[in-house]
Amino acid sequence: MGEFPSPEPERKKQLAAFLKTAGIRFKSRELLNLSFIHRSLSNETGCRRNNERLEFLGDSVLGAVCATLLYQKFPEKTEGELAKIKSVAVCEDVLSTAALALKIDTMLLLGKGEELTGGRAKKTILADTLEALIGALYLDSGYKAAYDFISRFLSPEISRITEKNYRKDYKSLLQEICLQNYRSYPKYTTIESSGPEHELVFSIEVNVDGTVYGPGIGRSKKTAEQEAARIALQAIEGK
Repeated sequence: MGEFPSPEPERKKQLAAFLKTAGIRFKSRELLNLSFIHRSLSNETGCRRNNERLEFLGDSVLGAVCATLLYQKFPEKTEGELAKIKSVAVCEDVLSTAALALKIDTMLLLGKGEELTGGRAKKTILADTLEALIGALYLDSGYKAAYDFISRFLSPEISRITEKNYRKDYKSLLQEICLQNYRSYPKYTTIESSGPEHELVFSIEVNVDGTVYGPGIGRSKKTAEQEAARIALQAIEGK
């Protein structure tokens, strides 16, 4: 059986199709397949092999590549500024979106329970699996292959984050600060909605590391959340 579980012939066809879509090469189909095996499947089958160790490795490789890209792209930025950009560039939302674009959701091998609860659409599972894929690619083909793969989906995201208009997105900026300073996400709660159905006004608070800010008021939840984030940022930054 070897070090990794060997995929069946039909699965090998799926893996080959995935590699073509993703634009990467793998010498070991077994290692590639392992990157898609979620712990829910290994728990149900009694097999110890799943993608968690690859995820651990891939997280570090991803961090190194992101740091390198930022170091090269922004020679004028300080360590603190680079760290803030990095925390957003490798966050769960970004990674899960990239995973969906690569159709990783169709390649996942899940346990029946996780499958029934919508595991293929869960951001955490998608992001973790992308990191596992990165770890597998690094082991299979080396750092250069992993660097090229990561750069393709991460470089555009870094450009988006650092655009001037991005600083006006208070929710994104608040999330960036929360990840950097508190290692957690801001949590938004709708405390009230009032007015006629066609003219609803929403009041939303945001919880940042245990401290509640707001409420933000707006004609839509999105607008109210942006206002709550702005209030929180003013308080946090002392402006």
